Amino acid sequence: MTLDQLPLGKNGTIREVNGTASFRRRLMELGMLPGTTVRRTGQAPLGDPITYLVRGAVFGLRRTEAALIDLEA
Repeated sequence: MTLDQLPLGKNGTIREVNGTASFRRRLMELGMLPGTTVRRTGQAPLGDPITYLVRGAVFGLRRTEAALIDLEA
């Protein structure tokens, strides 16, 4: 499953961050590391961006960016 498929209010654990090197580096600098628990907290009215709670901070990611983050099943 990828992060964009995580249901609202549910938790997941990051398995792998894909994408370009700069994208991966930036997300990892923000705390989205493998093994980190993420909770989907909401989304914009048209479905993009989606918000997630990660290590006490809320992040908004576009659906295409969230699709690059794999979660443990």
